[in-house]
This record gives sequence, C-alpha cells and structure tokens, in this order.
Amino acid sequence: MTETIESAAQDGDRQRPRAGRRPRIHRAWIVAAVTFVTIIGGAAFNSLPGLLIDPLHTEFGWSRGEIGLAVSIDLALYGLTAPFAAALMDRFGIRRVVAAALTMVAAGALASVWMTASWQLMIYWGLLVGLGTGSMAMAFAATVTNRWFVARRGLVTGVLTAAGASGQLVFLPLCAWIVSEHGWRPASVTVALAALVVVPLVWLLMRDHPADVGLAPYGGAYVAKPAPARGAARRAVKVLFDAARTGPFWLLAGTFAICGASTNGLIRTHFVPSAHDHGMPITAAASLLAVIGVFDVIGTIFSGWLTDRFDARRLLAVYYALRGVSLLFLPMLMAPDVRPPMVFFIVFYGLDWVATVPPTLALCREQYGDDSAIVFGWVLASHQVGAAVVAFLGGVARDVFGTYDVVWYASGALCAVAALMALVIRRASAAAAEARAGSTASDGT
Repeated sequence: MTETIESAAQDGDRQRPRAGRRPRIHRAWIVAAVTFVTIIGGAAFNSLPGLLIDPLHTEFGWSRGEIGLAVSIDLALYGLTAPFAAALMDRFGIRRVVAAALTMVAAGALASVWMTASWQLMIYWGLLVGLGTGSMAMAFAATVTNRWFVARRGLVTGVLTAAGASGQLVFLPLCAWIVSEHGWRPASVTVALAALVVVPLVWLLMRDHPADVGLAPYGGAYVAKPAPARGAARRAVKVLFDAARTGPFWLLAGTFAICGASTNGLIRTHFVPSAHDHGMPITAAASLLAVIGVFDVIGTIFSGWLTDRFDARRLLAVYYALRGVSLLFLPMLMAPDVRPPMVFFIVFYGLDWVATVPPTLALCREQYGDDSAIVFGWVLASHQVGAAVVAFLGGVARDVFGTYDVVWYASGALCAVAALMALVIRRASAAAAEARAGSTASDGT
C-alpha cells in the first residue's frame, strides 16, 4: 500500500488510501476548469464600461468624470472585497461565496437597464457589481490554487489569471456589436445572463477542498480538511496588520497599484473612448481590446511558466519597464483606422497585461506562507485602488484637456517607478518562511 501511494505521488495525484479506483484526471483540474469558466462569467461585466462611456454621455448628458467615478467605485470595491472574500471562502466554502457573487453581478447588470440618474449607476455598476466581481477576483484563483495544487502552481495561476482576459476576448466584440446595433441596455442584459448561466456549474462541479472527495492536492500529500475558520473579517484585517509591518508588502502593493492603474483603470476603461476621439469606430477599438485578451492569455500562461523557473522580482521589473515604454508611444499611434504600429502595441501590451500576476503571487507565497492568499487579496485591493484612481482621473483629464495624452504619459512614468520598486523587494529566507508558517499554525489561523 505504501509503495502504491508513493507511486501515485510521483504522478502528482496521490490520494488518501480508500476503496475505489483512482480517477484518470485528477479532480483538481476539473475544479480549475470550473474556476476558469467562473472568472470568465464574472469578468464579462468588466468588458462594458469602456464601451458605454460615450452612449451614457450621449443619452443622459452625464460627464465622463461622473461615469468614470462609477467605474472607479466598481474597481475599488472589486479590490477591497477580495481579501474578505478569501476569508469568507475559508468560513463558508468556495461554492456558496462564488454562487452568491455571480447572482449579485447579474442583479447589478439587470438593474442598470432601468436607471435614470448617475447615482443609480454608482449603486448598480459601482456597489453591486463591484462587490460581486470582487468576490471572484484573483484571490479566488489564489485560494483554489493553494488548496488544490502543490505541483504546477505557477502554471495554474497563469491559466486562471488569463480567464479574465478570456472573458474580455469573448464578450468585448459581442458587446460592442450589441451596443452599436441595439444600444447599451441589451448588452447589459447579455452580461447578466452570462453570469447566471455559470451558477449551476459552480454548484454542481466545484468543491471546497480536496479532502471533500478523498483526494490529495495535485502533486502533494493528503491532508484533512481544516475546520471552518471563524471570524473571517477579523482574520482578514489581522493578516493585513501583520503584513503591513513588513517592507515587502508595501512594495508589492505599490507595484500592483501601478499595474492596476496602467491596465484596468487606463486601457480597459479609456482606450475605446480615446480611440473614438481620433475617429476610430467603437467596434474597431473594442476588437483591438479583444486582441489584447488573446495575447494576455498567452503572456500570462508563459509568465506562470517563467515564474516557476526565474526570480520573480526580476520578471516584474522587466514587465513594468517594457509596459512603461509602450505607453509613452501610444499617443503617437492613435489614428482613425487600425494601422500596423497600433497592432504591434496591442500585441505587445496584451503579452504584458497581467503577466505581473504569477510573479506577484509567488512573492506573496514566499513572504507570507499560509496567509498568502489573503495577503494577495490585499495586494489586489491596491491594484484596484490604483485602477479606480486612474479610471476617475482619466475621465476628468478628458473633460479638462479634451485629450487623454497626459494620462498615457503619466502612466508610462509610473510604470518605470514600479520597475525600480520590484527590484528592491528582498527575498525571504526559507527559515523565516517556515517560522512564519509555524507561527500562523500555532495561532490557529
């Protein structure tokens, strides 16, 4: 029996000794697939804001700053919810939290169809959708990866991170066509239905822990399922206070805030209206963002592979430096039609879009051990706060200057700062990491 178990562990598939035949495909891969689809469903609504800025401005007369404020609330709550969602998953289980989050996203998307005032936009888009998507943020992917995988964590992190880009790839062209041909309301309904469709998949196929089905994590040894963690919110805050006393946390949070500012806050929110300012049709600009999604998947998975093999700090420095250089050139590439230099920018930016996630998560895991998923949730919160600030200020800059150029240049300079910050993150020694993990276990957290 011992030899059988050890042989299964070498295959990355060791399970608890029990009657029955070992499955051909480890259940961890099924859970990862459901997680991938779930993140796509939750990310669908994030494809809409950039497409709806001009239609909402035209229909209701709301300023781009007002619309940008609603988007910034959504982005900020997306990030601030993540660490509490990770703790709630420990308390109530992944299935319940994610199913409730998808329902909340659908409710916000449907309610927006009947809005008539900008404050309603902030409630539906900002509050409901922000809370819902935040519960399915990258901290969700980190929780699934940490529980279900020991081997291939970097690769799985890259694949699950790419799910958001895949949602963009699927929904951006579709929603752009719907907005152009039928208006923004049918597009909002489409996104709501997409979120609802995923709920049965989560409820039927998702499992909270490998021990629920008598398995070990992929590539690891069997461990019993821990008792539900009580005081989820208190634990999330405690982990934040503990991490905030360390220098690496602030460096990781700062670099990730710039990451959010230069992706979700800048390109995802303002690229389409900026391109439209230069005469490019909305459908063409949205298609370019969809191409970003294609190469985002490739770049993120490749980044996960690199993270398993190279120093995560140096990878981050390279990613941010290259991103900053590309943003400095973007204002010169804007034109009424799609030209080769713009295509090159889109491909390059897509490869770099969230390639920062696998090395950032790896550094959180290295520095903070068992608390890494919650710490990453707080780091993700900084990502979304950075995105929220630029989503709002980008709209204000457009209202004031009549152009987005100043925002592109400022974001490029910020990326250079992020590259330098990544290089000064210190490495955690193995002994320190083990001591931290032991301290966590002794506290019962």
